[in-house]
Amino acid sequence: MNSPLGSPRLMSSASPFRNKVPTQMRRCLPLYLAIVGVFLLIVNFDWVLAIPNPTAVLRRQPKAPAVPGSTFPQKIWQTWKVDPLNFEERDLLTAQTWTQKNPSMRYEVITDANEMAYIEDRYGPHGYNRPDIVKFYKSINLPIIKADLLRYMVMYAEGGIYADIDVETMKPFHRFIPDRYDEKDIDLIIGIEIDQPEFKDHPILGKKSMSFCQWTFIARPEQPVMMRLIENIMKWFKAVAREQGVALGEVQLDFDQVISGTGPSAFTTAMLEEMNHKTKGPKVTWDQFHNMDESKLVGGILVLTVEAFCAGQGHSDSGNHNARNALVKHHFHASNWPSRHPRFKHPAYGQVEDCNWDSECVRRWDENIANWGHYSENEQSQIIQDVENKRIEAENARLEQERQLQLLAQLP
Repeated sequence: MNSPLGSPRLMSSASPFRNKVPTQMRRCLPLYLAIVGVFLLIVNFDWVLAIPNPTAVLRRQPKAPAVPGSTFPQKIWQTWKVDPLNFEERDLLTAQTWTQKNPSMRYEVITDANEMAYIEDRYGPHGYNRPDIVKFYKSINLPIIKADLLRYMVMYAEGGIYADIDVETMKPFHRFIPDRYDEKDIDLIIGIEIDQPEFKDHPILGKKSMSFCQWTFIARPEQPVMMRLIENIMKWFKAVAREQGVALGEVQLDFDQVISGTGPSAFTTAMLEEMNHKTKGPKVTWDQFHNMDESKLVGGILVLTVEAFCAGQGHSDSGNHNARNALVKHHFHASNWPSRHPRFKHPAYGQVEDCNWDSECVRRWDENIANWGHYSENEQSQIIQDVENKRIEAENARLEQERQLQLLAQLP
């Protein structure tokens, strides 16, 4: 008779094992193994859950949307005389708005004491190796020219947000970019400051009548327009020094020269040139930004409406700081540089800028200036005296009003 084990020898060797394991246990062994397996599964349930689902691995997981502005350098830049540890209270409170509204962004102030160390680091042999820029910056002495130039140099090298020390932010940076834009298409973010093209032919107001704001702007690093702006300033300033026959450190400038040479007018010219360089079709002019109701993206430059950075000016339809699109507030408490640079001031009628772009006021000022030469010296002296008397009366009235208000405040 044939054995199911195939041979008598194998059968005889297996028989002792079969005889040692009871038949009942052999039948229940699969059940025992299943129970042990379930127990181990329960004990190690967390570990099992950590095993990725093959179907989930193959299926692309949607990414959380990026926070607006996150592709720009996450850095806020300011320049001032001293470092934040020595800020006056008003500067400290204003500066803190930037860090409070943007807690995840870095913040740095370049000061009068460390500006050269920064410039030599970024533009010296171990940086962009531009000894001409380093030498030029060392050679000039006018604070406002250095302040304008430094902001452009910082933004070229670093990118991020630049804001004057007296600019308060009212919204976090992610509110600066409207949802309808893909921020990857944006290289710079600027805002309109003055939109008064009706004065473009005015002998004094003309160059300032259409300009972008440069007390707050945002950029990606190494934008060519920033370097062209730096180089244009150097070229212009050297030409002024030659005209005056003096060294760079001895150049003197009036108010309008500062505005047109390094300030908003120079900044605006550079931005318009960059837009035209990057776009095809009709020439980009200020007409595209006049009476602008919503932001526009032109040649990689996002231009925000006037109320974004320049609300509350009292001109250019700038609205007020309560507007939904108002992003920053300029307090002007650090803007005393105009007092150091003379501008045309008539002995009787003062400065046309005092009209703050009011058409009727400017018309009267122009008319008075045109008629001035028709008066005799005695008449001119009398007009000057009359104007001075009116100024004194107005100042006394103002002081009296303040005194009355103080008395009312002291009443129980």
